[in-house]
Amino acid sequence: GKVDGAKKASLQEKEATIGKGDTVLEEFVSIIPLKRFDAADLSKRQRASSIDIGEEAKTQLRNYLTNVASMYQDNPFHNFEHASHVTASVKKLLTRIVNVDDRNGLSTSVDDVNLVDMAGHSYGITSDPLTQFSVVFSAIIHDLDHPGVPNTQLQKENTRSAQIFKKSIAEQNSVELAWGMLMGKEYEAFRACIYHTEDDLRRFRQLVVNSVMATDIVDRELQALRKARWETAFADTPIRDASLTSDDCKATIVIEHLIQASDVAHTMQHWHIYRSWNEKFFMECYAAYKSGRADSDPSENWYKGEIGFFDFYVIPLAKKLESCGVFGVSSHEYLSYALSNRGEWVREGERMVEDYLAKYGEMIKEQ
Repeated sequence: GKVDGAKKASLQEKEATIGKGDTVLEEFVSIIPLKRFDAADLSKRQRASSIDIGEEAKTQLRNYLTNVASMYQDNPFHNFEHASHVTASVKKLLTRIVNVDDRNGLSTSVDDVNLVDMAGHSYGITSDPLTQFSVVFSAIIHDLDHPGVPNTQLQKENTRSAQIFKKSIAEQNSVELAWGMLMGKEYEAFRACIYHTEDDLRRFRQLVVNSVMATDIVDRELQALRKARWETAFADTPIRDASLTSDDCKATIVIEHLIQASDVAHTMQHWHIYRSWNEKFFMECYAAYKSGRADSDPSENWYKGEIGFFDFYVIPLAKKLESCGVFGVSSHEYLSYALSNRGEWVREGERMVEDYLAKYGEMIKEQ
């Protein structure tokens, strides 16, 4: 009892201090050490479907998600619906990592595959429930309190959050708010379902930091770092630094690209889904321009800009999902939809932008 009490007190002390001092971005690391499980551990693991976390934890989880939803601003694009859409994509891709095809010599039954680490196929992601939960958690909180304008505008306006965080402002703010709330006494039973040890708490925090920071795709320094790490870790020819080609390094990179792809999942899904979210994002950007929170009229370059986004970000990202070899058929599906949507946008995009402007005008009249 005394040992358990001491461990609990130590964990509570760590909860009170973790993430304090440094900014969220300063906590970012290039390689996250994942927890490794041997075959004996995996064979004893209970099926996720058989575990009941209890009514108290369920209630706290529902309350937490309700509060998270309420902390999203009423933006046309960066809202709780977007967070839910991103989370659904993350869950789908994580499931596809587990549910690999027969060519890997594994069953396609999720229950069967959950108990193995797939001989390195997923770089350890599938055997670690905390890693999977962390990415799903990151997806639902990644744009919490998003102001509806980019970080560059927050810097120009010198907002309070810009003064604190300097870079990746909205992303760091989201982590700070969501984490601060999670550490509240009212979520103690929920937290106990996520981690029991200080090591797991630290790993959970690190995974959340890296995952949410990965959604800042505008910061050139961060993007250049990720690109260099990918090219090194998944190089065709061996390199000397083994740490950069380790499973931990590859797992970290795959997780970051998984959430990046999910953040723009609408571009890699059916045309009508892409069209709907593209309109929402335009409305958000155009509203910012009309309210004096953007320097240029987004309608002037929206058509060409979207083609560039497909060519220089979305399609290369979809190709990376395919080349890393852990997502099975989903990666091909994402790339196929991205290419198809680009072609459709080239044909229809200019007319669609005109429609967006007309629709915005009608919305203003109604107000």
